[in-house]
Amino acid sequence: MSNLRVRSAVSPLRRRVRDLAMVAPVAEALRTVDALVAEDRPEEPIHCIRPATLSATAATFVEAFPGDVLYAVKCNPDPSVLRALWAGGVRHFDCASPAEVGLVRTMFPDAGIHFMHPIKARGAIRDAWTRHGVRDFVFDSDAELAKILACTTPDGTTEDLGLVVRLALPKGGAVLDLSGKFGAEAEAAADLLRAARPHAARLGLAFHVGSQCLDPLAWRRALALVGEVVAMAGVPIEIVDVGGGFPVAYPDMEPVHLGAFMAEIEDGFDRLDLPNARLWAEPGRALVAGGGSVVVQVQARRGNMLYVNDGVYGSLADAGALGFRYPVRMIRPDAGPSDVKLCGFGFFGPTCDSADVMRGPFHLPEDIAEGDWIEIGQLGAYGACLRTGFNGFDRARIAEVTDQPLSTEVGDDRQYALAA
Repeated sequence: MSNLRVRSAVSPLRRRVRDLAMVAPVAEALRTVDALVAEDRPEEPIHCIRPATLSATAATFVEAFPGDVLYAVKCNPDPSVLRALWAGGVRHFDCASPAEVGLVRTMFPDAGIHFMHPIKARGAIRDAWTRHGVRDFVFDSDAELAKILACTTPDGTTEDLGLVVRLALPKGGAVLDLSGKFGAEAEAAADLLRAARPHAARLGLAFHVGSQCLDPLAWRRALALVGEVVAMAGVPIEIVDVGGGFPVAYPDMEPVHLGAFMAEIEDGFDRLDLPNARLWAEPGRALVAGGGSVVVQVQARRGNMLYVNDGVYGSLADAGALGFRYPVRMIRPDAGPSDVKLCGFGFFGPTCDSADVMRGPFHLPEDIAEGDWIEIGQLGAYGACLRTGFNGFDRARIAEVTDQPLSTEVGDDRQYALAA
């Protein structure tokens, strides 16, 4: 049996949940990326999943975080990814839709599932509560609280209902600011805590400092605001959810060690003096970015622009308008490691849209040409799950591989040695 799966690829959640969850683990010995390319000569993009990396990363985070780790499923819902995270010790999942809830419950009947989207359809709440046993729900308004109560405990009994208020934060310095769409301001959040307290078996506050947040002190400041809100509300809480945003390395973007973030969270939480409260976190990118890459093929070259068979409507959305850069390396199966000088290139994607462009620069050997392949690393997060079917370029292949993640250092020879 081949270790390649073909996906008429958009989000994997668009396939039937049961079909996805029951995809069997790969039976044959896994190959390296280089071996895969040499043997298969792929003309479609390949998403390369690194189960060992994912499991090890998850285990490191679970051990470091002093509370419950809720994987943000939206970041990469592929069943192979979820299985690897489970093997690494993740037992809780942050879900935002009925499809995510159903996928996790089908794969892991004993998992803790938490519905962390602040705005939900009534049917989604009822289905999560009655069919899948979800007991924790986030909200940021009186209207959403009323909706949750009506759909879960219409007779007024609390059963095992967990209610978590999403607290708004001021605009911060994260690479991707998430303020403005969700969250209640401090006074409103305190009012919501008081309103929810009589109905909650577990009551909590949640926040999100922004995606790819490089500043550990952002969590300290957010936790100080949590303390102000709790004091203002005057009711006890049992959950403090520090959200996601934990960063990973990209070229020219090297965060400090994970321990610095954990130290600020532990210290900030201790200052709250909430002996009956438990910490939650919702990491996504931090768990899966290094566990995935995409292999593309060069279809043409014009100067320092390479036409490749994936782009902003596929796996490289963040490399477009957001300008994310990723570690890259050339794969040329019929030649040895390249000693040619590296040069900065941009990519054009395969669609007819002129907006399908990724400026980079991505540093590759200056003699790269049509027919060569490029592995693009750190794409385990928000890569495969953002694919669309635009212009008919909707197919991708999936393979589990044995390689370590690519180095994120520009021009580092390790980029070419890791997959050897």
